[in-house]
Amino acid sequence: MSKMLIVSDIGKSYRQYKSEFRRVASWLVPNVQPAYESWVLRDINFSLLQGEAVGIIGQNGAGKSTLLKIITGTTKPTIGSVQTNGRMAAILELGMGFNPDLTGRQNTYHSAGLMGFTSKQIDSVIGEVEDFAEIGKYFDEPVRSYSSGMQMRVAFAVATAFRPDILIIDEALSVGDSYFQHKSFDRIRQFREQGTSLLFVSHDKGAILALCDRAILLDKGKMIKDGDPEEVTDYYNALIAEKGNSKIEQEVLENGSVQTRSGTGEAKIEEIVLLNSKGEIAEFVGVGEQVQFRIRVRVYQPIETLVLGYGIKDRLGQVMYGTNTWHTKQVIEKPRVGSKYEFNIAFPANLGVGSYSVQTALVDRDTHLTSNFEWRDLALVFNVVNIDKVHFAGCLWNEPRITIKEYAK
Repeated sequence: MSKMLIVSDIGKSYRQYKSEFRRVASWLVPNVQPAYESWVLRDINFSLLQGEAVGIIGQNGAGKSTLLKIITGTTKPTIGSVQTNGRMAAILELGMGFNPDLTGRQNTYHSAGLMGFTSKQIDSVIGEVEDFAEIGKYFDEPVRSYSSGMQMRVAFAVATAFRPDILIIDEALSVGDSYFQHKSFDRIRQFREQGTSLLFVSHDKGAILALCDRAILLDKGKMIKDGDPEEVTDYYNALIAEKGNSKIEQEVLENGSVQTRSGTGEAKIEEIVLLNSKGEIAEFVGVGEQVQFRIRVRVYQPIETLVLGYGIKDRLGQVMYGTNTWHTKQVIEKPRVGSKYEFNIAFPANLGVGSYSVQTALVDRDTHLTSNFEWRDLALVFNVVNIDKVHFAGCLWNEPRITIKEYAK
């Protein structure tokens, strides 16, 4: 399979000189040193195959947007090179390239023209752009009168009016309404089936898991992970929660999946099992069966409060359901060192047929961002099978009662 994009040894620094004269001199004399140099990207290397989707994640300031600007050619790297094969379309900063005084229709011709398309080619798709954007009469109104969501609709419709070989999206879809996000993701999936490669920057873990074959994690301008989306996003969650002497560990399990654990260790889970309706430890349970998680926790150091959280994830890593004992108002106050607690979480397995995993968190309140005693992904894996229910599709068992009657007009 051919490589559509090759990023080699990319680095980007911003330099400050003592005077404008020294700055100009640096263009001509290689030994003129800056007074200050800040690297925002270092040693970035990866490739994108035909039809592959790669997600880029990282905290604000990690260098994601700078990297995309270098790839699209709007910013030059200090070192390294980018090689592309095929036509690229990009949606970076919202409305970038739009003239606020021109209408949506006029901006479509202007933007598509900058992409290399002729007026005749644009004529052939202008109706489709207008229909896809669905902004009605505003398509012929100045862009300065648009909301951010309307700008995104037109920008996406223009960028995807002609199927690109490489599609790059930087968080733009996050400003759209749910309906248009679904519509946009459907178009992206169609393009992927036709061979388009996707480079996608997002803070939306669900979108990364649903769309991407790989994920790349940037932190402080460096690539620290490149691999399976669930593994990388789990590590990212742990990285966000890293506090004080917290540490992050990853372990390859027997089935080849990678378990991520992090935390400061004041409290830890000692056992987690799934019990079926008979109270037996089980790996397989039936659709709709009454089951429960038994989770045993031990406190190792003094803490003010203890909260247990959990989430059930499907095989793509998307959370089907999650909550914690902060929200259920069952916070343990001032647990003593050495104390042990057993949490029993009973629920009906109203899930579709498939494999599921459980993530757990021991924290001090409603989120792991304040104190993360222990976060564990793939803490437990179990399977749901259909034993006695009517055949259905999907990730949720929500069996209806269907009535049919004949009626006269």
